[in-house]
Amino acid sequence: MTHVELAERMNDAIHTLTGSRGKVSARTVHNLVCGQTGWPHTKQRIALEIVFGCPATELGFTPRTSAPVTEPQENDVLRRTFAAGATSLVLGAATRPAATDTRHRIGASDIQRLHGKFAQIITHDHRQGGRLTIETQALAMAGEALGLLTHGSASQRIQNAVYATAASFTSSAMWAAIDGRRFQAAQRHFDRAASLAVMSGDLTIQFRIWSHAGSLYRHLGRCTDALAANDAARRLPITRRDPLFAALGHARHAAIHGIQGDIGAIHRTLGLAQDAYERAPADEPRPVWMTAFFDRAELHSLATAAHLAARDYATAEAHAHRSIAALRPELTRTRAITSARLAAAQLGQGDLGPAVRTAMGIPETTLGHPRVAGMLAGFGQTLAQRAATSSPARLWDAYAQAHHLRRIP
Repeated sequence: MTHVELAERMNDAIHTLTGSRGKVSARTVHNLVCGQTGWPHTKQRIALEIVFGCPATELGFTPRTSAPVTEPQENDVLRRTFAAGATSLVLGAATRPAATDTRHRIGASDIQRLHGKFAQIITHDHRQGGRLTIETQALAMAGEALGLLTHGSASQRIQNAVYATAASFTSSAMWAAIDGRRFQAAQRHFDRAASLAVMSGDLTIQFRIWSHAGSLYRHLGRCTDALAANDAARRLPITRRDPLFAALGHARHAAIHGIQGDIGAIHRTLGLAQDAYERAPADEPRPVWMTAFFDRAELHSLATAAHLAARDYATAEAHAHRSIAALRPELTRTRAITSARLAAAQLGQGDLGPAVRTAMGIPETTLGHPRVAGMLAGFGQTLAQRAATSSPARLWDAYAQAHHLRRIP
């Protein structure tokens, strides 16, 4: 990471902790790395521990009220390690045992504890989405899970559960990177998550990872790869055992067909998705990542994306309205994305006023999300191309400038 990137991650962590964005600058990070700051302020220290997944003392910092915890030479080495990079420190520190640790038998309570942390990651993702903090926290939790196997013993069933949990955390890091438009990082996380998922034998997490891969390649415009990855998810036995997984796989396939402009394929796969959704039993036990977001509203949201990409604007608008009406209130990121799609669908039909009102109605707290910001930038560009001198276009320009929205996606 550069100094600026680390400052950004620390500010994200402070926002998660306090609700207010931090004020860490590149200069602050320079002082931390060079040793000018011996013991960071509380917020900065906790943010560092979140980003790197280990105590501040392991990064080489020394509490003011206590004796140095390391010899000076070792302290310098730790500071150089701190400056060198994040990923190895996150995973390495998370799996390193404390001095008082003893080898123990890993049990169901350990898995349950990790599941609780995973549920928190899912909640943060649906509220904020795409943040570097979420990506980093998820990777740290994956390292913590794998650390159990390094320093403990387990039955085959528990070992598989640990791998599944580590794969789940890594897949959340992958999704946060996709959502934040950090596609190279997402590809790295995919490779690792897929390996862990295979070792776990858990079909549900394998489905999630391959389905995410389909979304990654769709966002990159690699339709052939996207269809192949999503087909890998749709062919898993879990889609035959539980129609809800089949419904999600078909709906995401429709979104990929939308990029290709294949209206017939969109209707066909959305029909399959709707049929599978209606057949899915409501009381079937499912992983938290599935129950947290996939419902009828998400089905309509994916249909909106498919028809919008295919320039079938009227149908896209109809699905967007249905999605927003059924959307759970806590899914703020999804609401903003669907509203941006609705605005684009209205603009595509020439309804300039309603389109601008819809775009301006997106909550300001979500305007900084990379996907939302990119979609609104594209909205502004299209509006300027179609009617640059119109009253709605002038209104949008003033709004975009006031909220520092980019003109080019």
